[in-house]
Amino acid sequence: MPDTELPRILTDWFAARGWHPRRHQLDMLAAARRGEHALLVAATGAGKTLAGFLPTLAELIEQPGQGLHTLYISPLKALAVDVQRNLLTPIEEMGLSIRVETRTGDTPHERKVRQRARPPEILLTTPESLSLLLSYEDSLTMFAGLKTVVIDEVHAFATGKRGDLLALAMARLQRLAPGMRRVALSATVADADGYRAWLAPHGDIDAVTLVQGEKGADPDIAILLPEGRVPWAGHSGVYAMPQVMAEIETHRTTIVFCNTRGLAELVFQQLWKVNEMKLPIGVHHGSLSLEARRRAEQAMADGKLRALVATASLDLGVDWGDVDCVIQMGAPKGSSRLLQRIGRANHRLDEASEAVLVPGNRFEYLEARAALDAVEQGSWIRTSSVPARSTCWRSMSWRAHARHRSMLRKCCTRFAAHCRIQRSNRRFSTVSSISSPMAATACAPMTSSSG
Repeated sequence: MPDTELPRILTDWFAARGWHPRRHQLDMLAAARRGEHALLVAATGAGKTLAGFLPTLAELIEQPGQGLHTLYISPLKALAVDVQRNLLTPIEEMGLSIRVETRTGDTPHERKVRQRARPPEILLTTPESLSLLLSYEDSLTMFAGLKTVVIDEVHAFATGKRGDLLALAMARLQRLAPGMRRVALSATVADADGYRAWLAPHGDIDAVTLVQGEKGADPDIAILLPEGRVPWAGHSGVYAMPQVMAEIETHRTTIVFCNTRGLAELVFQQLWKVNEMKLPIGVHHGSLSLEARRRAEQAMADGKLRALVATASLDLGVDWGDVDCVIQMGAPKGSSRLLQRIGRANHRLDEASEAVLVPGNRFEYLEARAALDAVEQGSWIRTSSVPARSTCWRSMSWRAHARHRSMLRKCCTRFAAHCRIQRSNRRFSTVSSISSPMAATACAPMTSSSG
């Protein structure tokens, strides 16, 4: 069979839905049949998850077998559950006898014990749960036949401590299953070669094939212009709740992202105070019980909620097709995070993601405005190995983002010191006494008429 030819049952499934495999999905299948490790860099909504699992489904259709075949590693428990839901749909529609299960901190003890004795063909887990699983004496038997490891949202692992933990776990898995393939997926990789070196056994970059997806639609991003004045202090954005509620009312489904759990609860309560239409609004963060989180996730998947207030617990890879708007409360605090959150809206390759940034105070407005201005001027360029796919803040590397935030922090510190001096001299009432153009902009009344 040619490297890019799908089994007949998979071809019929695509045809029944009016779909056809994308080029990068077939490239991932070809890399798998050549036995190569692979890194897929594709825009949000390009079908990265299906591309990662397509070789697994093809192999299990062509050569059915028992035992663990593919290990999927997710940065979030909610993402693992969402992938299980999306993966079970085609498996059931094709009538395949393939078991897909999750193993996280939320998994019942009885199921964990059963998974060690009789593992499913596809197991979805997190780095921490994998490390615990490798500590058991029977891990040698469980992972001996492992064929593939799929790492989703690899940018969330590789540069931090979880990346070190995962690298150690993969080294152990490679020892237990020498023929195991490593696959990584991401939409926000600026330095593709660096991630290829991290993914490759022994750091051999040439052992990892780079697969690049098609360019997606440019996102539609706006900064909320307030009806009144933006406060000098605070980070909650409570002043804009009526406008945020108006955005929710004019869209099918909206995710309102907050940077902390406390802010998520505050925004959730404030939204209900201005929710005159009594629209169904939920909240989701890591401090809620398992049952509460699962209810919110299922309600979003079923299209029963008009808005969901969430934290980082939902900003990676979750695919809810009815979401058509994302609202970011406060500064996004990272280019990769902004990219992932924006990508939750219109989670399709050919549709622009719509997002609204709500600054919590005037300094956060400066930060958001400067970020968008720099993108328009082309100040943030991706490395040549990964083509630029949008004109938003996400395009810069994390090092560039750190430098930019440092510059803004110094500017704001100097401005704040200048303001204190002006107050002490009782000359703070006039904007004309401020020499800095950026400071003058911050001091001007921030209204919808002034822009």
